[in-house]
Amino acid sequence: MLISNPTGILALIKREVMRFLSVATQTLFPPMISSILFICIFGLALGKRIDLSESGITYIAFIIPGLMTMNAITSSYENASSSLFISRWHNHIQEVLLSPLSYFEMVLGILVGSLVRSLLVVSGVLAISLTFNPMPIAHPFLMIYFMVIIPIIFSCAGMLAALWAEDFNMLTMWNTYLIMPLTFLGGVFHPIHLIPAQFRFFTKLNPMYYLVNGMRHSVIGVSDTQVMHSIAVSLALAIVMFLTTVYLFRIGYKLRT
Repeated sequence: MLISNPTGILALIKREVMRFLSVATQTLFPPMISSILFICIFGLALGKRIDLSESGITYIAFIIPGLMTMNAITSSYENASSSLFISRWHNHIQEVLLSPLSYFEMVLGILVGSLVRSLLVVSGVLAISLTFNPMPIAHPFLMIYFMVIIPIIFSCAGMLAALWAEDFNMLTMWNTYLIMPLTFLGGVFHPIHLIPAQFRFFTKLNPMYYLVNGMRHSVIGVSDTQVMHSIAVSLALAIVMFLTTVYLFRIGYKLRT
C-alpha cells in the first residue's frame, strides 16, 4: 500500500497549506494582479494588432490559457522549492524525516500543498480573465487534468531545485535561467506561426510548448499541436519527475547531515 499513514500525510499537507495561506498577500494575490496587468497590456492594448482571425478567436482569449499555465508553473515551483529549502536551511526537515512517513508520502505531502496553492491561483486567474473575456470552457475535464498535472511536474522540479541548492541564489537559478525562459518561449503570448520557420523545430523540442498548448486546447479548443501529444508529454514528465524526487528522498540526497 503506497499510503500507510493517512493521518501523517494529512498533517504534512495541512502544514504546507497553512504555510502559504499565512502569507497570502505574497503567495496568492500577486499572481492575480500580474495577470490583470498582462491582460490589460497584451490582451486589450497590444492584442488588437495581432490577427488571429484564422483561428476564430481573439488574442485576449488566446493568452488566458497561457497565463493559467504560467501561474500554475510559477506557483507550484516556488511553493515546493521554498518549503523544502527553508526546511533544509533551518534543519527542521529532520522532523519530517524522523516521522512515520514513507519517502513517497513525504514527497506527496509537499506536492499536494503546492498543488492546492496552484489550483487556488489558477482558478483565481481564470475567474479574473473571464470577467474581461466571458467565454465557455471548451473541455472542462481536460482543463482540470492540466491544472493538476502541470503543478505535479513543477512541484517536483521545485523539490529537486531545493535539494540541489546550497543558498538562496542557487534556489532561484532554475526558475530564472531555465523554467521562465522556456515557458515564455513555449507560446504563452504567441502562436507558433508568428515564429520564423527556421526556429519552429526548436519550439517543438520545448516541453513547455506542449503544456501551454494542452491548457489552451482545453480552455478555448484551439492548439498549435495535437492534444494527445500534450497529454503524453505532460504525463511522462510528471511520472519521471515524481519518481526522481522520491528516489532522491530515499537515498537522502542532501537531506541527512
